Amino acid sequence: VFQAYYEEVLLRDKSLAQIAFNSLQYALVFLPGLAIGRLFDLGHFKVPYFIASCVLVACNFLVAESTQWYQFFLAQGIGIGLCSGIVFGPVSPVISHWFQKKKGLALGLTAVGSSVGGTVFPIAAGNLLPLVGFKWTVRIFRFMLLATLGAANLLMERRLPPVNVQGGLFNPAAFRNPAYALYRISGTFTFLGLYTGLTYLPVSAVRVGVSSDFAFYLLAMANASSADKIGPLNIIIPFTAVAGVTTFAWPYATTSKSLVAIAIVYGFSCGTYVTLFAAPAMAIGGVTDVGRRAGMFTSFAAFGALGGPPISGAINSATRGFVQVSYYAGM
Repeated sequence: VFQAYYEEVLLRDKSLAQIAFNSLQYALVFLPGLAIGRLFDLGHFKVPYFIASCVLVACNFLVAESTQWYQFFLAQGIGIGLCSGIVFGPVSPVISHWFQKKKGLALGLTAVGSSVGGTVFPIAAGNLLPLVGFKWTVRIFRFMLLATLGAANLLMERRLPPVNVQGGLFNPAAFRNPAYALYRISGTFTFLGLYTGLTYLPVSAVRVGVSSDFAFYLLAMANASSADKIGPLNIIIPFTAVAGVTTFAWPYATTSKSLVAIAIVYGFSCGTYVTLFAAPAMAIGGVTDVGRRAGMFTSFAAFGALGGPPISGAINSATRGFVQVSYYAGM
């Protein structure tokens, strides 16, 4: 939603690649995973979680007051991104502490919550921006975050006692397991293309003549349909392939109905991966260092999330369209 609004209103003099600093948000959601995962294993996550929650709310206040590109970059790209990563990091390890046989279902239900947020915020933004303006839209988001983060700080708890496992912050021995090493590499490449559709779908809709009001709802549809509850690794493979094929088809959707279809199919298939991608990394090893193992995986995946949308934006600027972008991201 912000990508389209910045291009049309606030940052019209900037290129799509420059405005795609939200890719830094994507990356920073995963990048702190290594440190946060290690802290979780050692028993320290409540204090960092609380501090990050407070800073996250403060950064939303700063975004509302921003007028220059560098201000948005610092507050929204780095501040919100980094704090989101610290908040996101302990979620999967907490679930692994409380669930064993139904861990996939628990991760899926957690993703439902993410999908609800991904539905509410774009719809709220699409309706609030023309009514109250950008500043008050972001301020209202701040109050929403106060409520949700407050509940998370009160309710999230470990079950198992902390363990100082051998190997320190980064454990190279994990990469001796071929399954873990290959899965880590696949995560980086997947995120190089996965977030292109979610970043540029509203932008492309406006360019082909769909009203900007309707374009805002496409992202909400994509997130709502990602509420997936199916578990094992072999579910990830076909749905990731569907996300790739849908990305190829996306530039050829030029009507409201076809764009809705693309948003729903892409959201469902993309959501399947985002819901379950941490589960295999957590399963390859014991529960004592699950935070570190999941953190190592997400930290490497962050490099793909960081590079993907700006690369797609640069391709769009060079080719003046999304066809070549879809070839890159889909492959």
